[in-house]
Amino acid sequence: MTTPDVTGDLWPALRRHTQARIGMGRAGSALSTRHRLELQSAHAAARDAVHAPFAPDAIAEVLPGLPTVRVRSAAPDRLTYLQRPDLGRRLDPTDRAHLPMGDWDVVFVVADGLSSRAVHEHAAAVVRETVTRLPAWNVAPVVLAEQARVALGDDIAHAMGAAMVVVLVGERPGMSAADSLGAYLTYAPKPGVTTDADRNCLSNIRPPLGLTYETAAGKLSGLMGRARESGVTGVGLKDEIDCGSVSEQLR
Repeated sequence: MTTPDVTGDLWPALRRHTQARIGMGRAGSALSTRHRLELQSAHAAARDAVHAPFAPDAIAEVLPGLPTVRVRSAAPDRLTYLQRPDLGRRLDPTDRAHLPMGDWDVVFVVADGLSSRAVHEHAAAVVRETVTRLPAWNVAPVVLAEQARVALGDDIAHAMGAAMVVVLVGERPGMSAADSLGAYLTYAPKPGVTTDADRNCLSNIRPPLGLTYETAAGKLSGLMGRARESGVTGVGLKDEIDCGSVSEQLR
């Protein structure tokens, strides 16, 4: 069998169909200057996304008609958050007392996670699109959570009496995407008991290169309806709609 000659003008054509770095040129035994500078720029964007401050007021402004509540995790600052993932999964005791209790069907938690940029750019649109698909649901005030990881949603939902929680969180930046948003759905979350296997995840929400807001909201609302009917999320709830990527991402 002969190996096809993937050279010349074929690489630019292939690169139009993927963000993966393929067919990069060389200068001797090293990358070409252009590709080396592109890698350095992508690395800088990833670092900036991790350390950029969270702006809950800006998110609240683009959620008209939806009340919001601000909370923090037990991590007092960004450095501690990065070094102590466990603290990012627990609510600050003072903020817990300010959460409104109610007979909520669902609470949406917008969490900075590892990319505030992703949250600032995409989270509000996903919340708006999803809520419009839930006219008969009792939706709790949107919780804006700082220094937060996915499991903080368990603590929040438990404190508010919500039947399920959707955590919209900035995903770990990569060298091709620093603005990827994830949506984690958990039914009947229990702090310290619920595991990653109990969640469903929609990842790479970031149009136009990832899931669109409409697709994400459609898949998410569909999963929520089936979760309410079956009383389960995670490995027991499969996404059967072939219009995007649903994955179980451990965090």
